[in-house]
This record gives sequence, structure tokens and C-alpha cells, in this order.
Amino acid sequence: MRHEDSRYEAVRSRDARFDGAFFFAVSTTGIYCRPSCPATTPQRRNVAFFPTAAAAQGSGFRACRRCRPDAVPGSAEWNARADVVGRAVRLISDGVVDREGVAGLAARLGYSARQVQRQLNAELGAGPVALARAQRAHTARVLLQTTGLQAAEIAFAAGFASVRQFNDTIKEIYALTPGELRAGRPGKAARGAPVSPCATPGVLPLRLAFRGPYAARQLFDHLQQRAITGIEEVGGEPGARTYRRTLRLPHGTGIAEVDEATRGGWLNCRLRLTELRDLTTAGQRVRRLFDLDADPYAVAERLGEDPVLARLVDRHPGLRSPGAAAADELAVRAVLGQQVSVAAGRTLGGALVAAYGEPLPEPSGALTHLFPRADDLAEASLTELGMPQSRRTTLRTLGSALADGTVTLDAGADRDAVERALLGLRGIGPWTAGYLRMRALGDPDVLLAGDVAVLAGMRRAGAPAAHLTARANAWRPWRSYAMHHFWNAPAGEPAHPRPSTTESTGP
Repeated sequence: MRHEDSRYEAVRSRDARFDGAFFFAVSTTGIYCRPSCPATTPQRRNVAFFPTAAAAQGSGFRACRRCRPDAVPGSAEWNARADVVGRAVRLISDGVVDREGVAGLAARLGYSARQVQRQLNAELGAGPVALARAQRAHTARVLLQTTGLQAAEIAFAAGFASVRQFNDTIKEIYALTPGELRAGRPGKAARGAPVSPCATPGVLPLRLAFRGPYAARQLFDHLQQRAITGIEEVGGEPGARTYRRTLRLPHGTGIAEVDEATRGGWLNCRLRLTELRDLTTAGQRVRRLFDLDADPYAVAERLGEDPVLARLVDRHPGLRSPGAAAADELAVRAVLGQQVSVAAGRTLGGALVAAYGEPLPEPSGALTHLFPRADDLAEASLTELGMPQSRRTTLRTLGSALADGTVTLDAGADRDAVERALLGLRGIGPWTAGYLRMRALGDPDVLLAGDVAVLAGMRRAGAPAAHLTARANAWRPWRSYAMHHFWNAPAGEPAHPRPSTTESTGP
């Protein structure tokens, strides 16, 4: 009860820090909301709390049209947790249930479908089907209100099996037909003023929500310094840049564009997809790349307890830990970057893409290729890259491991098992395995011990090297963010992460 009372206090204060962490529903109205909903605060006796939107929907509540609780960032808890529930949530967000069903989800997790159902229901109040259904409904609402796509196109793009299922779900969750939902203005109850469809045919505009402050400049700097010719580009001036990249998706290909300028708690994104069915997956992969489900409040609270990190946290509020839009790609790039500078790793990546990448049917600006598939690299000579034979062998070994499933870098992978598998590959050491755990698997609690750039950042911040071993455990579960703060510590020249031995961060 005390836990629920604290949640009610968050609702009373309209505390946006908890948007996505939980939802509340009002028995007298039949509506569920996010904690920051601007509506009049209901009486405590009429309020129930739910861990997910799907749980609220399953209890018969419909989404508030004013605060749009289905549009909040995901809970940062699911990135931090390594148990089966956390892994399952990440996989469902990636669209696995829509593509492979509950049986496919369970197989990826190594559990029976019944066990997965039981654990999700016990902790989240909703099973995998309900969680996927809530996600489909949110995707459909966004498309209805921001594009001119026909209802049938939206139904299948959002992952529904039929138009009838789409119609029934929208009506149940929003108490409106798809046509009525499209006619209503987002954020207002009024109808009759349709939202203009997207101006560019074939482009799907998305608003990618995040919570709290967002240090966009540092993240875009990171991506720009590492952008590989052919698959990525960053254009524009700092503060108004646009990051563009190609995507290899389950049903087709895509191009994602994300603007640096933040607007009211979201990043503007545009997707060009050859298959609309890939919308959910593409959106989630962009979210992971930009670390949009992070909780900067929790990170700042924990790291701010450290006297050295506190100054860095104040300097760069909302600093993110970039993830990966394609985990297998990042693994290859990590090996390419071993023993070389960031710039050299980027050059090697461009050569790899030119030699082994898949050309787009039609180039889009500087984007001309998809990154090579892992199995295409497993047997490749790689002589075009001008790398030592030992590193070419490591690339082929990694390609084979990714292709045959020895190493699986999906959203729900067991991070400990993946790290062990990576360390079992010749040519991959602890630094590279940890770096991939942090970026490819989105682990927020990685510490690359001995990383010389972290140590250099600590010196710039006025901390001795011993501070790392003395204080690192106190930074859990946000050690990845601590490293990024040290990497971004002020200096005459920007520091880039470097290992202490033979590995580097060219990716």
C-alpha cells in the first residue's frame, strides 16, 4: 500500500519522471493515464495502478485521449533487467510475437510458452499477446493520426492479422473507430479536424518520445565521428543535424532519418520502408540506437552521489549511452576498430561496405548500401581491407558465429551467455565483449576496466585512477553512463574510448 501511495503522490504532482514506469486508471471514468496527465487528479479510492498499458487495457480501461499514455517512453527497467521478463519485454518490443508468435518468443528465451506466459502475467499483469497487442494499437494510432495511409495498410503495417482485428482492437482501446480516431486531433478531444497526412509519399513520420533531459549534441557527435560511408551520413550544423542510415529489417529494407533538434520531449524521425510490416521493428531499433528509453533521473540520482561524477552529470544532463540499430553490424565494426583509431575504423568500415555490402535498389543521397550480412563475411577473403591476417580471421570467425547462432545478439539475448560466447572466439577479448554487451545488447551497467579514455577522463575531472576501483560498484546499475560521462569530460580535445591493450573503438 505504501508503494501505491507513493505512486499516487507522483500522480498528484503530475511527475513526468514516472511516465512509462507505471500507469493509473480511474474506475469512475474507465480511463487509464500516464502519471503526468494534466487532467484533474482523481480521488485516491478511485485509482488503480498498472505496470503496463497492456495490463490496464486488459482490465477494461481505455486510453486517455488527452495524455495519450500509449505514447510514453518505455520503462528503463527493461533495459536494466537481465531476467526472462526483461528479455521478453525487449523481444516483444522488437516485434518478435508479431513475426514468430508466442512459441517463437519462448524458443528465443529458452523457456516453454506456458512459463513465459505465467511469468509475464505474474509481474506485468499481461501476457505476451496482450503486450504485443497494446504495441500494435499504439503504432496504428500514430499512423492514423500522422499519415494518409489507408486503414487496411495501417492494419498490416501495425502487425494486425486482419482488418477486422484492427477495427475491433482500436475501438476497444480508444472507444473510437479508426475513422473517428483519425479525425481527432492528437492531444484534444475535439473531432472533425483531420491531421494532415505526411507531405512526402512513402515517408512515415514518427515522434520518438524520451523522458527528462536529452543530451542530443553528444550523441550526434558520437554518431557523426563513426558514420560509415554508404550506410550512414550526418548532415547539417550542430544543433540542427540529421542522422540518416540504412536498415536491414525482417521483411525488407529501410532508411531512417532522425533530427538532432528536440521538440517537447521527442525526436523527430522519418522512416522509408520497403515493407510496412517492418514499422514496429524499425522504430524500436532507432529507439535503441538513441537510448530513448533511458531514465536520466535515476542515472543522475545514482551517479550524482559520486563527488567526481556529480560535476560531469551537471555539465551534461541527460547524457545517453548509444545502442545499436543493427547488433550484428556493430559486432563487425568493433572488430574492424581493433588496434586502430576511430577514423581508421571508419575508413575500414567504408571499404567493407563498398566490397561486400548489398547495394540499395535506388541510392538515397549518400546512402547506397546495406551493411554486409554476417554469412557473407564468413567465407570472404577480406583482402580489400588491408588489415592484418589475424584480424581478417577474427572477422570471418565472428561472421560464422553470428550466422550459425553460436553468438546471438538479439534484443532478448542472455547477456552473460553472449559475453561468454564472444570470449570463446579467437581474437575477441574482454574489452570488445564488454563494448558489445553495452552497445549491441543495451546493457546499462558495463564497466570497461582499464579503458585508457575513461582513466584520461577521470584525470581531467580531477579523480585519481584508484577512484575507478574504489567507487565503481556504487555506480551500479548505471556504470555504462558513468563511462560516457568520463569519455565526455571537458578537455582541449574530445576523448574517444580506447582500450588498455590491443582493442579499440573504431565502431
